[in-house]
Amino acid sequence: MSREHHEIDWSRLEQLIDEHCRSGRWTLIPLVQEIQQEFGYIHPEAIPVIADRLKTFPSAVQGVISFYAQLYTEPRGRNTIRVCRGTACHVRGGKTILKLVKQHLGIEEGETTADLEYTLETVACIGVCALAPSMMINQQVYGGMNPKKVGQLFNRKDENDEPA
Repeated sequence: MSREHHEIDWSRLEQLIDEHCRSGRWTLIPLVQEIQQEFGYIHPEAIPVIADRLKTFPSAVQGVISFYAQLYTEPRGRNTIRVCRGTACHVRGGKTILKLVKQHLGIEEGETTADLEYTLETVACIGVCALAPSMMINQQVYGGMNPKKVGQLFNRKDENDEPA
């Protein structure tokens, strides 16, 4: 996916940095969290700007961003799909569910669809082993998944143009 199509408002970025610099407290983590909340991700070209304003090194900013799994330097989808790869789901066909989700979305694990509708992730465990194999779309859990249910889930989404 091309970053050029997902530019950020640089004046708004400067405004966010100014607000955090005035707070007088160590502000890197809250700042990058707010930048991500505002823009959906932390644009890589914003890293040296943040570092300069906070009088630190870009590598320090990048280190914080890469340390926290919930911080992203690439645009993410409006909906996050998480397919469970835990033992119970694996034994009950989770690998097939992941393969079908990839086919429906046309993306691989860790990628986002070009229209920024979906980001696909796998997780170690969703925590609903009795419903294996399972997946989530945003905070909604879908259990007892099979090929037919995967197809219905995405066809319903296509028909309604809302997350399933």
